[in-house]
Amino acid sequence: MNDAARDDSLRLAQPADAHSQAEWEAATAAVLRKTGRLTADDADSLVWDKLTRTSLDGLRIAPLGLPDTSFADAARPTRAGAWDIRSLVSGLSGLDAKAANEAALVDLDGGVSSLWVAADETTDLAVLLDKVLLDLAPIVLDAPIGAVKVAQNLLALIAERGAGLHAATNLGADPMGALLRDLPLAPDEAFAELVDLARLAQGIGVRAIVVDATAAHDLGASDVQELGWSIAVGVAYLRALTEAGFSPAVAASLIEFRFAATDEQFPTIAKLRAARQLWTRVLELSGAEGVEMRIHAVSSRPMLSKYDPYVNMLRGTVAAFAAGVGGADAVTVLPFDSANGVPDGFGRRIARNVSHLLIDESHVAAVADPAGGSFAVEQLTADMAAAGWEAFIQLEEEWTGANAVGGHDFSPFRDRIAAVSAAREKAIARRKRPITGLTEFPNLAETLPERPVDPLNERVVRYGASFEALRDTPATTKVFLATIGTVAQHTARATFATNLLAAGGIGVEVAGATSDADDLTGKYRAAGAPAVVCLAGSDKTYAEWGPAAIAALREAGATHVIIAGKPDAVDAEVDDAASMGVDALAFLTATREKLS
Repeated sequence: MNDAARDDSLRLAQPADAHSQAEWEAATAAVLRKTGRLTADDADSLVWDKLTRTSLDGLRIAPLGLPDTSFADAARPTRAGAWDIRSLVSGLSGLDAKAANEAALVDLDGGVSSLWVAADETTDLAVLLDKVLLDLAPIVLDAPIGAVKVAQNLLALIAERGAGLHAATNLGADPMGALLRDLPLAPDEAFAELVDLARLAQGIGVRAIVVDATAAHDLGASDVQELGWSIAVGVAYLRALTEAGFSPAVAASLIEFRFAATDEQFPTIAKLRAARQLWTRVLELSGAEGVEMRIHAVSSRPMLSKYDPYVNMLRGTVAAFAAGVGGADAVTVLPFDSANGVPDGFGRRIARNVSHLLIDESHVAAVADPAGGSFAVEQLTADMAAAGWEAFIQLEEEWTGANAVGGHDFSPFRDRIAAVSAAREKAIARRKRPITGLTEFPNLAETLPERPVDPLNERVVRYGASFEALRDTPATTKVFLATIGTVAQHTARATFATNLLAAGGIGVEVAGATSDADDLTGKYRAAGAPAVVCLAGSDKTYAEWGPAAIAALREAGATHVIIAGKPDAVDAEVDDAASMGVDALAFLTATREKLS
């Protein structure tokens, strides 16, 4: 069969279904003209500008991918078949090691294949890992403080049992991640311990190091910043190990990477594919070709909401799907109630079953690199890899001449993370990045699950934390929602205002259907004449008797009048306005001040 015939045999579309880019632009432009986003005089090609969005990293994400022959094969996932389902168990100081052991055993019985163990020098590993078959279930330690001591405790445990460790076990050293989190660590000593752990791990046939990019992600870093950090730290560890006598290939084989997976599925897929491409290039330049990159993806802790936590099940599912499609070798889904404290058994069961459903029922792992060949994903991967390499080079230049961790200045990187975090929070404040259950559709009557305090939630900049702070101390006084007109006339804006106010922990007293200013004022007085009033109605009713309603409400005792809509929606003076695009955080803070 010649190449032409082979190409024809792979075409899934009929000739009649083949369309040009110009035809797509024309069809799309017709839709945008109906919505008013394009005028009759605008060129069809402007649809790209109208539909392309920009990420926090400044990457342009187009609505449609176009063919390109320059995509790198190094981005292809190497995992074949199901990923390792990894659960997180914590034996940190102050937590019950016995309870953690019970949770771990239930997880393993429920299909989890490895354990990610958060520990410190006080952790009783003998209790936490009781009845865990360490030669069958890989253990990945996470001990930012006292990594050597915790590793020695693990080795003492296996010596006592007379058993070995699974080859995928990792002693989990990551001093640079600990320093980025601003943990109390002596840099030079920590780097010396890194080498000691590497030698120890090599001697027993396990891994020693985890480049934990969630250290940056948890502080608010963007995808590109997370990529740049991971590659820069990976290179720093390679240098340290090769200077200590390890060959580049052996040093690389001792390292595992950990990335955050968010509910933005395509950026997450592209990030994992880009990471693989970048690390492959590093190993080529280091003379360590052929060493496969091992990736552990964990659902993002910052994206989890403390309020309406059950929505986190959906966020975790999307994150796990993206991680699996992106080629992660191991996937951890944090339980939906993680933001509320130490998760309970129900949360853990739902978390591990997400991977079971994706692997066994949805067959997501049955195809290698299912996103490969999608021009949109391939282009985003290439763009993210290019930007990630630039971020890596920037860190390299800032760390030039540093031969040990102590010579690395993290301040500029922290400043860049803070800038991205501020941009994200600004978008959340304006509800351009909605968070369901927190900034959108909040439920003031919900009862939050009570959980013990989890030390793992410390040093995490959770998205929408400012809104959570408002909800933590709800307003004691309600806003009177002055609905004018019939239910049909005021429902849209009344619903908008109610949800907006609830996002700031502010309840409303609803007037209901009203016929005129006197009727509205009577209901206002019956509600106790609150100082803050929010007018909600249609443009027609605003024009008909909005000014009369505002005058009557002020005369009856209202001192702060808000209108649901633009400030000029009614021909009368108002004190504030609530409409789409408003800085919700500033609006809610100001309203709460008027209520106090």
